[in-house]
Amino acid sequence: MMTLKTLCQFKYQTLLSQSAQQSAVSIAQTRGANVILLASALSALLLSGCQSTTTTDLIGNAPYQTSTRPSDNRNLDQQEIARVRTSLAAQYIRKNELDTAQRQLEKAFAADSRYAPAYDMMGILLQQEGSRLNLARADQYFKKAIALDKDFDQAHNNYGVYLSQMKRYKEAAEQFEIAGAALGYEGRIGALENLGRTYLQLNDHPAAAKAFLRALDGNRNSVIAHIELVDLLLEQQRVQQAQRLYDETLLLVQGQGISPRLLLQGIKLAAAQNNIATRQQLAQQLLSAYPLSDEAKQLKIWLNNPEAPWK
Repeated sequence: MMTLKTLCQFKYQTLLSQSAQQSAVSIAQTRGANVILLASALSALLLSGCQSTTTTDLIGNAPYQTSTRPSDNRNLDQQEIARVRTSLAAQYIRKNELDTAQRQLEKAFAADSRYAPAYDMMGILLQQEGSRLNLARADQYFKKAIALDKDFDQAHNNYGVYLSQMKRYKEAAEQFEIAGAALGYEGRIGALENLGRTYLQLNDHPAAAKAFLRALDGNRNSVIAHIELVDLLLEQQRVQQAQRLYDETLLLVQGQGISPRLLLQGIKLAAAQNNIATRQQLAQQLLSAYPLSDEAKQLKIWLNNPEAPWK
C-alpha cells in the first residue's frame, strides 16, 4: 500500500508512473518473457515493409510520429528496435537489474544513436546506481536527450528530478516549469507537484503555492498539492481555507491510513480553532501510532511550550 510519505517524493514520470505500465512491452514480467517479446518485436519489424510507424517516448507516454518516406524504412526499423530495447531497459531498472538494463541501452544506441528516450533512460539508470562517478555521467545523458528532442517533456521532468537530488534547485525549477507547462503531457501534474516542492526548497513559498494551485486546477485529486497547500495556508493563518483543503485530503486518502504529517496538520488546525477535544484525540493517535516520527517530536516540543510557534 502506497503511503503519503511515498507520494511526497519527487516523481519520475517514466519508471514509476502508471502510464509506464501500459507500454507495449511492459507485460513481460520475466527475463524469458522479455526475450520472447523482443524476438517477436524484431520479427515484426522485418515484415513491416512501408507501413507507418509510431514510437513512444520511453515506455508508452507521449507519442512520437515517425516519417513514412519509403527511402527511410531502414531508419524507421532501427528506431523501433531502439524503442523496444529502451522499454526492456526500463523493466530491468524497475527490478534493479542495472547491468542488464545497460546492455539493453547499449543495443538501443547501436540501433539508433539519436533516439532521445534511450539517453533519458540511461540518465535514470546512472542516477539509480548512485555512485559519484555515475551521478556525474547522468547529467550529460539527460542533457543529450533534451538536445535531441527539446519537446521531450518527460526528459525535462526527469532531469529536474536529478537536479533536485543534486540540490541544484534553481535549475530543477526551470526543467519542471517546462514540463508543467506542456499541455497534453500525461505527467504534467506530477511535474507541477515537483515544481512546488522545488520552490519550497528555495524558500519561495508564494511560487510554491502557485505551482500547487496549478496542479489542483489540472487534477483536483492531487494529494500532494492538497497536503502542501494546507501547510502553506496555515503559515498565512488562513485557517478556514486550510481546514477545507484538509477535509478534502482526508476524503482522498480514505482506506490508505492517515500519515503522521496529516495527523500533525489536524492537530495544528484544531489548536488554531481552539478545538481541544479533536486536538487531544489526534495527538494521542500520533504519539501512539508514530512515536518515533519527526511529527511526534514536533508535537512533544509544542506540548511543552504551547505558546511557541510550530517548527
